Amino acid sequence: MKYTPTLLIILAFSFIACAPSNDPNKEEWIALFNGKDLTGWIPKIRGYETGENFGETFKADSGRIQVNYHAYDSFRQRYGHLFYKDKFSHYRLVVEYRFIGKQCAGGEGWATRNSGAMLHSQDPTSMLKDQDFPISIEAQFLGGLGDGPRSTANLCTPGTHVRFADTLFIPHCINAQSKTYDGDQWVHVEFLVLGDSLIRHTVEGETVLEYTKPEIGGGVVNGYDSLVKIDGKSLAEGFIALQSESHPIEFRKVELLNLKGCKDPKAKNYKSYLVSEDSSTCLYQ
Repeated sequence: MKYTPTLLIILAFSFIACAPSNDPNKEEWIALFNGKDLTGWIPKIRGYETGENFGETFKADSGRIQVNYHAYDSFRQRYGHLFYKDKFSHYRLVVEYRFIGKQCAGGEGWATRNSGAMLHSQDPTSMLKDQDFPISIEAQFLGGLGDGPRSTANLCTPGTHVRFADTLFIPHCINAQSKTYDGDQWVHVEFLVLGDSLIRHTVEGETVLEYTKPEIGGGVVNGYDSLVKIDGKSLAEGFIALQSESHPIEFRKVELLNLKGCKDPKAKNYKSYLVSEDSSTCLYQ
């Protein structure tokens, strides 16, 4: 085919129009759950090796991650966690969840309509077979019991401490200033995590809890490797996990906006909303 000057100009503009471009202000959210299967996720259930998903405790079905106990005769403190494969340090995390059904037989009373998202968690491959909870910051999800207030997006600290107004917080849990969500309604929560400085919990658009300076320390975690639990060490990064504590729960959205990356405006992948620099990710060609 013979290309005329006019046709060449048209083709050139078409190429430019189709070429990918970076909008530095456009947020690039990552769907950690693809809506189809558990690709990218690693189960760890107490009493089983990392990677063994006993009885399909964690299952992808109908666009949701389901936590169920169909294969359990009794729960027997088989606490489970489903870890995303990558670790992060600075990010926003969105989770949508709802409690369903009845609690597994043998579950603790406090675990009724109880689950959570673990932030800044230890690597699942570093957990011992009989370890109950990962050393992490737990954003605790609680469903209402229909008989009074029961907040959600609370803070619990398995093997960790945080600070409120520069005061070390030693108790295991503290309630958030959130509403009570009864029944099987979906609840939208978001977490802002900024390395070893700030963590903020938001429920349905309202900030309900905020604390600073997470670090390893304290108890309420058992069966761990002592080489992993280094008390006093700041938690600047870690893995994200969804929890199994004996009550069925579903997650239909788990999305993350990474706030660490290329902050050089000259780079092709520069993002204006980043808060932490990682120059190794910058692309110039």
